[in-house]
Amino acid sequence: MAKAPVLTPQADDFPRWYQDLINKAELADNGPVRGTMVIRPYGYSLWERMQQELDARIKEAGASNAYFPLFIPQSYLTREAEHVEGFSPELAVVTHGGGKELEEPVVVRPTSETIINEYFSKWVQSYRDLPLLINQWANVVRWEMRPRVFLRTSEFLWQEGHTAHATYEDARAYAERILHRVYADFMVNVLGISVVPGRKTAKERFAGAINTLTLEGMMRDGKALQLGTSHELGQNFAKAFNTQYLAADGGREHVWQTSWGVSTRMVGGLIMSHGDDNGLRVPPRLAPVQAVVLAIKEDEAVVAKVREVGERLKAAGVRVVVDDRTDTPFGRRAVDWELKGVPVRVEIGPRDLQGGTAMLARRIAGGKEPARIDELPQTVTAVLAEDQELLLRQSREFREARTADVATLGEAAEAAATGWARIPWSEVGPEGEAKLAEQGVTVRCLVAEDGSVPDDDDTPGVLAVIGRAY
Repeated sequence: MAKAPVLTPQADDFPRWYQDLINKAELADNGPVRGTMVIRPYGYSLWERMQQELDARIKEAGASNAYFPLFIPQSYLTREAEHVEGFSPELAVVTHGGGKELEEPVVVRPTSETIINEYFSKWVQSYRDLPLLINQWANVVRWEMRPRVFLRTSEFLWQEGHTAHATYEDARAYAERILHRVYADFMVNVLGISVVPGRKTAKERFAGAINTLTLEGMMRDGKALQLGTSHELGQNFAKAFNTQYLAADGGREHVWQTSWGVSTRMVGGLIMSHGDDNGLRVPPRLAPVQAVVLAIKEDEAVVAKVREVGERLKAAGVRVVVDDRTDTPFGRRAVDWELKGVPVRVEIGPRDLQGGTAMLARRIAGGKEPARIDELPQTVTAVLAEDQELLLRQSREFREARTADVATLGEAAEAAATGWARIPWSEVGPEGEAKLAEQGVTVRCLVAEDGSVPDDDDTPGVLAVIGRAY
């Protein structure tokens, strides 16, 4: 009888494969309250690496980290009508505290535009205080009716940036800078996901924004996942919270603002972009563990050599773990590391030691090949670079193969069954967007013919990218 697979095959049941992988790779568990999650150490190590890479880019863009309260007075949200209307169905509201009914209910932070503007209005006095560029790493709560670990949870972790600028042009340029030089750079060059940058339609943009820029990734089942957004808020919140500054000419002006964020949803995107029937495939630049050195058998000389190799790889700048747990069968350990998607396994046994070689197992490219032990630092470093490029190329080729250029709404809906469609926005418009939504298909973003982000919906040659989404 054939041995049962460790994971449900993607082709059989993609959602089940996703859940199996989260469990078997020890990434997360469901929390005790519906819609919440417990992120396990290995899953959190992926998020930590994402934080580190993004935080460096955010700071390079000039933003400084701060922290704002989790509880927000409910009255703050009501000051910006479109904002509160957009978030009302998702709000968690606290009405009692310390055994007493609160004088004013407080909302558990769904996003922080309102509370941050309360303080921006105090901190910004003059044009000399601008631009004001703030970021915070925090948790947020949006009550989720259809939870799925990492993708849609009632509580999740994220970063949210909030900025104030003297002019519309400066705010718009900064929102674009975040999209391209922070988010897209990270997603393409670290996550290895070939994302599509675009602008959201009026129907899909952030509540209270005048424009939303997005990065969309195609998952292995052909569906779209919104991986990050950057919003131009115009002066909507500035006027609601009276965030003004004294201009150089002596007049009083409202600031122009942006907000932008990415979340633990990216962990789900990583899983579904690169994972296969054997588990995760983690991009080497992201991987908390880039290489694991395994002792195949309990042998004093083998264990000593495995530890020596680990130290040499570490000295070469490789994030490495030495697995000398010879009381656990080698096959089980190898499968566990494969499930976790560690890019390289270096396997050493008594015979390898005699021949001066090790077996190199490549998780991304696949297959095994012998490598000289004395050359492992150079070999592993080269393999990691090759496999980072390979993962991005595979992501791009998969998306391009599953994207069809179509001429009608019917063809767009048909293409969305297995991937994405591109169609002139002039053939869709708000009415066509509503018709597609009835079939569970959404306009993911608008793009220019050359792949850039269009200035507005009416830019000539604008294309709608259409697909089913998470």
